Amino acid sequence: MSLVDALQWRYAAKRLNGEAVPEEKLERILEAARLAPSSFGLQPWSLVHVRSPELRQRIHDAAAPQPQVIEGSDLLVFAVHDSDFYQQLDHHIRHTAETRGMTESDLAGFRDMIKGTLDGKGDHQAHLAWAARQAYIGLGVAIAAAASEQVDASPMEGFKPDALDEVLGLHDKGLRSVALLALGYRDAERDQGAGFKKVRRSMEKFVYRLG
Repeated sequence: MSLVDALQWRYAAKRLNGEAVPEEKLERILEAARLAPSSFGLQPWSLVHVRSPELRQRIHDAAAPQPQVIEGSDLLVFAVHDSDFYQQLDHHIRHTAETRGMTESDLAGFRDMIKGTLDGKGDHQAHLAWAARQAYIGLGVAIAAAASEQVDASPMEGFKPDALDEVLGLHDKGLRSVALLALGYRDAERDQGAGFKKVRRSMEKFVYRLG
């Protein structure tokens, strides 16, 4: 199945049947998210994988009362790093140097360029908003990866971030949740959206071709 065919197949399933996603499919979805692009390769976000039914029930009750949370197989939490972004930059430079067999001084110009970008964005809250946009790139990649695996994926923003962070202890990990993705398999009999034709603007109305 091509990626376009997989995206035609997928929809945001609201009811899931509880069937477990095979481990190998889950790992490929997680790996795709890990490989998602981010500005300068900085990856200012992480994934929190929740499989425990008990923990997902607590998330449902306290922060995200959507049925996908408890009816699915797995819940992915996309969370930004709530730490000093200049420290994140220093770690990224060290990691890049180690991975590519370079010295940190070799990357001085690269570091200065990223620092200039951070300086221009303003305060920590602005940095967090920038990081959240990077996390959403990963969310999109994970959705596409799930579709290619014929796994249903339901993205969610309608939850209480502070309550979710408390349930999962994310503040202690230096993280803040920004989006959720429930993984599983559609329950076509209970999901009113199952089988509906996909509604999208036509290519002519969607793409502006300028030359």
